[in-house]
Amino acid sequence: MSATLRRKVALALLPACAAFAVNLLAGTAQAATSTLEGYGAGTTGGAGGTTTTVSSLSTFTAAVKGDAAKTVRVSGTISLSGQVKVGSNTTVVGVGAASGFTGGGLELDGVHNVILQDLRISKAVGTDAITIIRGANHVWVDHDDLSSDLSHGKDYYDGLVDITHAADYITLSWNHFHDHYKVSLVGHSDSNAAEDTGHLHVTYAHNWFSNVNSRLPSVRFGTAHVYDNYFQNVSDSAVHSRMNAQTLVQNNVFRDTKTAVTTTGDSKVDGYANLSGNDLGGGATDITRTGSFTTPPYSFTLTPTSSVVSSVTAGAGTGVVG
Repeated sequence: MSATLRRKVALALLPACAAFAVNLLAGTAQAATSTLEGYGAGTTGGAGGTTTTVSSLSTFTAAVKGDAAKTVRVSGTISLSGQVKVGSNTTVVGVGAASGFTGGGLELDGVHNVILQDLRISKAVGTDAITIIRGANHVWVDHDDLSSDLSHGKDYYDGLVDITHAADYITLSWNHFHDHYKVSLVGHSDSNAAEDTGHLHVTYAHNWFSNVNSRLPSVRFGTAHVYDNYFQNVSDSAVHSRMNAQTLVQNNVFRDTKTAVTTTGDSKVDGYANLSGNDLGGGATDITRTGSFTTPPYSFTLTPTSSVVSSVTAGAGTGVVG
């Protein structure tokens, strides 16, 4: 079978909902697959478009521009200063477990239909590893390794994945977030209700948070479904719902976590949280309001809580898919 025919066969096998990304390696159709559940469902990224492999900042920056469907394969580690903007209808996927970026990050500004998969992003100085902003929607952040260090002050780096200014319909799955202070902020300001209310729908599923401080996530105004995640060695708070945010926290495992779930503090208005099936591991909860979010508007499969640690530690991060 020719390489062209193999590629056509692989694309023909994509389901209508495109619940996985296609990664074409060296002219052969090799799929980097992971089940896409949650608010980001329907994201197809660059499926059906061109495929480019890059190993330098200049070629990467050029490759991710524009809204045409495209898959950009990152080979090796590319040093960044600041952030590179990624266009719509794009899949950015690492080649192997160690490929990605250091020193800076990626910005999704007002774009749609983007997959970021199998990338190792570290030490984004003064900025986020990934910023999803200004109405960006249908984004899937999957099987990435995102970190900095705890040697500098908490403001030396910014977030690992920050989702702000009415961004919407986003799933973060099977990522390893580690060695960082402020991990993931949803909704940037207490004063941004007019823009954010009705948006910021985010799913966190099967992620591993280890050696971190807070914002796992911290949510203002939005709606967050947090399930089957493993929280390990969290020095402050994990899930923080504030400013009328609605959170549903299911079948997560917390170990050595100071505060597992809170709906109060740091904002002038509390949030809401509903909990079910979690193993708090002695972590405190401070829940002032339970809210109305009890059933997500999509199908998903819960891992039994007793299996979450083994499942997540084996499956999260880079080098697993593909």
